[in-house]
Amino acid sequence: MNTSSTSPWSCGASHRSGPFPKRSLEIGAIVVGFIYWWPIAVAYVAWKIAGYPALSQMKEFANSGSFSFAGGSGPSRFARAFEAAKGSTGAGATSGNWAFEEYRRAELERLEARRRALQEESRAFAEFVEELKRAKDREQFDAFMAKRRSEGGGPTLNA
Repeated sequence: MNTSSTSPWSCGASHRSGPFPKRSLEIGAIVVGFIYWWPIAVAYVAWKIAGYPALSQMKEFANSGSFSFAGGSGPSRFARAFEAAKGSTGAGATSGNWAFEEYRRAELERLEARRRALQEESRAFAEFVEELKRAKDREQFDAFMAKRRSEGGGPTLNA
């Protein structure tokens, strides 16, 4: 029986990252990368998870625009859904029922008015809290100055 053909490390064809020595070198390189400069190790692990794509494949993927990070293009999924619910987008935004569309429009207007009222209340409360902080600060400062004057200590100039 030939054990070299049945060994899991005999050839890299049955394994994603090749025979055992290559895999151990990869793992060692990742560990050393994390020890010395972690961004390289993270990039290598991501490249490994992606299935070792060629540089040209990565460029095509990046240029295709099929991914987006925080500053991606266009509005968020939530914003698109909200716009669709308001009926401002053309395709599939309406139910086809006039009564339901009127009801939905009225409810959205009511919710928008409520949102504006809540924003105004929030702003007024923030101003109130700020005024309370100023009054408390003024009260503490006045108490400090009164105590200082009663102790006979005024501003002293030491030269």
